[in-house]
Amino acid sequence: MDIFLQGIIKAIELLITFDTEVLGITWLSLKISGTATFISLFIGVSIGTAVALNDFFGKRVVISIINTGMGLPPVVVGLFVTMMIWRSGPFGFLEILYTPYAMIIAQAIIATPIVMGISLAAIQNLPPNLRLQMLTLGASRLQMVWVLVKESRLPLLAAVMAGFGGVISEVGASIMVGGNIKGYSRVLTTATVMETGKGNFDIAIALSIILLLLAFIINFMLTQIQQRQRPQ
Repeated sequence: MDIFLQGIIKAIELLITFDTEVLGITWLSLKISGTATFISLFIGVSIGTAVALNDFFGKRVVISIINTGMGLPPVVVGLFVTMMIWRSGPFGFLEILYTPYAMIIAQAIIATPIVMGISLAAIQNLPPNLRLQMLTLGASRLQMVWVLVKESRLPLLAAVMAGFGGVISEVGASIMVGGNIKGYSRVLTTATVMETGKGNFDIAIALSIILLLLAFIINFMLTQIQQRQRPQ
């Protein structure tokens, strides 16, 4: 209990004094996870909507793969990305291993199936007659898709929150592809693991509290937007 209280005090101290290193780590965490979530939103909503609106052979298999991907182990993603961008890998010429760019790629891969699965379910949950009505009234297919996405905006915002929550708290892939380099690729989760390994439990708890606070603030803002758009 004493260690936990020391961690809370340490977190307050780091926040009040605007510790440069902690602020840098926090900003990098937000930048990497935010960028990865944005990428996953674009890819996930596009593919999820396309799968939901089209009938094709093997659709149930594709949906099963997407649903399986929602629980994709981060360490598996980290291993796959590391192999792809390793010096002798197919994308080794990019030389992005142990950089924030590699972390963004790994986190985007983790978040995309989550966003994709929720988007797919949201579009499929809309009344089928809604599509036919819009097409009958002369709407183009692109206009129809846009309206369907707008009608699904509440679960889609939930998809954003789920995707962001999944990557901001991720640690395995981030360490594997980012290397936890001080001042360059160290984020809140990897810093917490490092400080725990060194026995600095007060700092580890402080970083954990800051991470939770950051996640809460982002999700609170998204929840405000979501609930403001909720039909009365």
